This record gives sequence, C-alpha cells and structure tokens, in this order.
Amino acid sequence: MTIPAHTTPSPIASNVTSLAEHRLLHEEVIDHLRDLIVTGELLPEAKLNERVLAERLGTSRTPLREAIKFLASEGLVELVPNRGAVVAPLKPEKMREVFVVLGALEALAGEQACRNASEADIADIRALHYHMLAHHARGELAQYFRYNQLIHQSILDCAGNATLVQTWRGLNAHVKRARYMANLSRERWDKAVKEHEDMLDALTRRDGTKLQALLRDHLANKLALVMEALGSGAVAEGAR
Repeated sequence: MTIPAHTTPSPIASNVTSLAEHRLLHEEVIDHLRDLIVTGELLPEAKLNERVLAERLGTSRTPLREAIKFLASEGLVELVPNRGAVVAPLKPEKMREVFVVLGALEALAGEQACRNASEADIADIRALHYHMLAHHARGELAQYFRYNQLIHQSILDCAGNATLVQTWRGLNAHVKRARYMANLSRERWDKAVKEHEDMLDALTRRDGTKLQALLRDHLANKLALVMEALGSGAVAEGAR
C-alpha cells in the first residue's frame, strides 16, 4: 500500500495541539506574573492594569485575566469591587497564622523524609543545594529563591504523604512573597544558607528529630523577620 508523502493533520490532532499550546501559555503567564509579585516588582495593593501588564508580558488580555484569577486563588491577588484586581497586601496576622502551620507541616515532612527518601532523592536535593549556593555567592536572589523553594518542595515530596504536600502547597502560595522578602537582608540571607546546610546534613544522616527541629526553627526565623519588615514598612523599600 502506498503511503501519501504529505497528510493533512486531523481536526482532533489540531485541537489537542491547540489545547496544549493554550495550557503552556496560561502557565507561562501565571509564572511570570507570580514572579513579578513575589519579587516585589509589583508592590502590595498595586492595581493590576491589564493593558500595561499584557504589553509587559507579551500576551493578550484573555490569558492575563485567567492568570489573575488563578493568582487570586493563591492569595497573591485580591479582586476588589469597583477597583479591579490588586496585589494582595501582606497582613501580619495572616502571615503569623500561616507560617506557624507551615512550620509544623515542614517539620513533619522532614521527619518523614529522613525515613522515606531514597539515596537518589537525597543526591537530587544535594544538587539543588549546590545550585542554590552558587546563586547566593553571585548575589542572585531571584534565582537563589527558585532553588530554595525547590529544596523545600523536594523534602515535602520525599515525605511520601500526598495530603501533606497538597496542604503545604496551598498554604505556601499565600506566603511565598514573605519568604522571598525574608532574604532581602544580606545578614539574614547568609544565615538562611547556613540553616539549609544544617538541614542537608541532618537529611543525609537521616536524623529525623534534628531535621524536624531545624525546619521548624527555619520557618520561625523567617516569620520573625517578616513581622519586623511589616512593622517597619520595609516591604515597599526592599522591593525598590
């Protein structure tokens, strides 16, 4: 049987490709807009101007509106009647509540990860740690923070508890800006790196009790700095 050299793509294949492209664009816009908020380029309570943002992100308003709605579900954006979408303010009481719960969740995950992580899992986390150290040495906070969050996520994944991971992800989205902001001080940033080195050591030795305590203290230290920054008005200053 002769097979034609050229065939016309089926409508089903075209639709699947179109859906995949739409999903990728949607995720890219979400990630880019989230980064602008987390790194402080868009300050708390700043109005999200769709025309300006669409031009800045190189997209149309439809995927941008979808991204804004998604980030509203994460707590990074507020949809205010008669005003539209604004960057959600960092509320001290909310930060305190979420960080306390996150500290407990990450402590539990650390203890379970020491029991359940494979040697390959620990090697992967060590590799992420070295990437993080390289960005710290070069003073690249945004890139450092990306690897920092991957390390925390990986420890959660190694715990082997899907409910724990899902709960953590939902809460962590609400305080990601605050976690980033906690490293704006070079002194605190250096201290956070030392804490991560101790955490990696405890995980390598599979010392669950030690890692549990280190993770809880790590989150408590971040909370203290965030509360100090919110009280001093350093949120806006540090983002400039």
